[in-house]
Amino acid sequence: MTTVAVVPGDDAAPEAMDASLDVLRAMNLPLDFDVLPTGAELAAQPMAEREAFMIERLDAADTVLFGSSNGSTPGIAHLRWGWLTYANVRPVQWRPGYRSPMAKPELLDYVIVRENLEDAYVGIMGDVDALRATDLIGPRARLAWEGEGRFAAKVITREGTEKVARFSYELAQKRSEANGRPASLTVSAKTNMLPATDRWFCEIVADIGAEYPDVARTEFIIDDMAHRLALHTADLDVVLMPNLYGDVLSDLGAGTIGGMGLAPSGCYGDGRAYFESAHGTAPDIAGQQRINPTATLLSAVMMLEWLDLGTEATRLDQAISAVYAKGRALTVDQGGTATTGEFATEVENLLS
Repeated sequence: MTTVAVVPGDDAAPEAMDASLDVLRAMNLPLDFDVLPTGAELAAQPMAEREAFMIERLDAADTVLFGSSNGSTPGIAHLRWGWLTYANVRPVQWRPGYRSPMAKPELLDYVIVRENLEDAYVGIMGDVDALRATDLIGPRARLAWEGEGRFAAKVITREGTEKVARFSYELAQKRSEANGRPASLTVSAKTNMLPATDRWFCEIVADIGAEYPDVARTEFIIDDMAHRLALHTADLDVVLMPNLYGDVLSDLGAGTIGGMGLAPSGCYGDGRAYFESAHGTAPDIAGQQRINPTATLLSAVMMLEWLDLGTEATRLDQAISAVYAKGRALTVDQGGTATTGEFATEVENLLS
């Protein structure tokens, strides 16, 4: 039996996870769900004990379905850097019934791949005094020579970029096989201002592209990319970005389809993967049964696909789409009045 560690998370996130688990259990999947405590249930323990407990249970599972954490629930850093899940995949796909602000939302069907381990998230930061003794401060940083200042480092490596590039090209090939469109990859970074990191990132992606001659590659500066995510989405399929840009612009993409409650994600490494909704913990609506479980359910769809349960993934995906198409049990963020649990029950009722 395949084991899925389920991390409910914090604030309103456990409400979305509980409702999603009801749906998954109703599907009679060949999965054993190991449900871990919420952040509130762990709160009495010292953080070191919480982390050790969580890591042991996460590592014992085949994969993880993770709710959002406000910091009370540990484990997400281990799943990323401990498991080396270097590719964060965030689909941006409109479905009939989503409350999109766009004039032509039917054109929204692409995937953002965010490099997940490097860039500005490597955690190298501190007081600018640490740089003053080096030769790293050039003319453009002249203001850093005196007075108070802080810095954060941005790190790109060839190995990390090559891995996520290959993942992205192969994802483009798979999507082409599935949808019949020509395979394409768009890469974006701040190449004009950051040649040592961002331009190099794009150059490495171009180099790896020689191994995938069937995948068309385009490149845009990140400013232009933000513009294109709003106005020129029809040409996009797989969009690859360094960590920080992918984190920010995937939320923009979620906004174009109708909000963060619709935004799933999966984080993939070599032989390991975990899945989580891209939204936060929504503390303002905790305990109100208003959080939209769609992002959690669609993350579960991605999880089932990774576990080679494609038929079951399609079954769940179609049921979610059917709820939105009917429009009779939608949550508040999508213009309805249904509670979190009522939405999940409707999905369960429409499972074919």
